[in-house]
Parts: sequence; structure tokens; C-alpha cells
Amino acid sequence: MPGIVVGYDGSENADYALGWAMQRAATEHLPLTVLTINEVAVNPYTGQPSVIPEDAIMLEKARQAAEDAVARVSHKMSTIPTTTVSAVTGLAGQELIDASRHADMLVIGSLGQRGFPALRVSEVATKVAHYSSCPIVIVPPAR
Repeated sequence: MPGIVVGYDGSENADYALGWAMQRAATEHLPLTVLTINEVAVNPYTGQPSVIPEDAIMLEKARQAAEDAVARVSHKMSTIPTTTVSAVTGLAGQELIDASRHADMLVIGSLGQRGFPALRVSEVATKVAHYSSCPIVIVPPAR
């Protein structure tokens, strides 16, 4: 995934991160990959993600939500970067870290769907910031 990768979880903060990433990709003439993750529980015995058949349905819903968000943001832009939506099932932090290995830049929101107002940066954003293989931009929520 060369270019810019932006994590998208459907939260309001992810919408801001997506908008920022799309503007940056358009300005820099870079491709943009919107990565949405169907996060699943970890098997306590193996430490690996536990995937069940219903996850395919959730993955498709996440992909469609990300595509809808791209369409909403694109509608407001004069120049639209080449954009790909990728949906995977796994652990959000690890999937974003893995994506950073092939990206020029990784963009994420500071708070996700389960963000607590008292926290300035989510647990996932903190983990990704520590282990990312490329430069990372953490977009704060709207003021």
C-alpha cells in the first residue's frame, strides 16, 4: 500500500482523519488507501484473532461504510486522489502497524469508536505511534 494509508472505523474522528488524508494525498499526488478493520476478539489460548462466519458480514458492512465515507468527503473536494478501500478482519492496532510497513505515511484519528472523552489519544493510536514503520499523523477530534 504505497502512498498514504488512513485507518477508518466509522467514528466522527475517523471522518476528520479521512478528510485530512484525502486532502494531503491530493496535494502530494499520492494514492490513498482507506483501511477499515473488522476488529475481533483474541482467543485466550492462542493469542490470535478469533474469526467466526458472521465476521464476513461485519467486514462487508465496514467496507461499505468506508466507501460511503470516501464518497461523502470526495463530494466536497475539487481534486480527488486515487483511492482504494481495503477491509480486513483482525486487531486494529496490529493491522495498522502491518499496513505502515508499506506506506509512505499512516493517518489515524486520535479517538476511535470507543474513545473516552478524558483520553487525549486512544490505546490503538498510542500503540500504532510506537510501532509504526512510517511517519504517522494522529488527527485530533474537531474542536
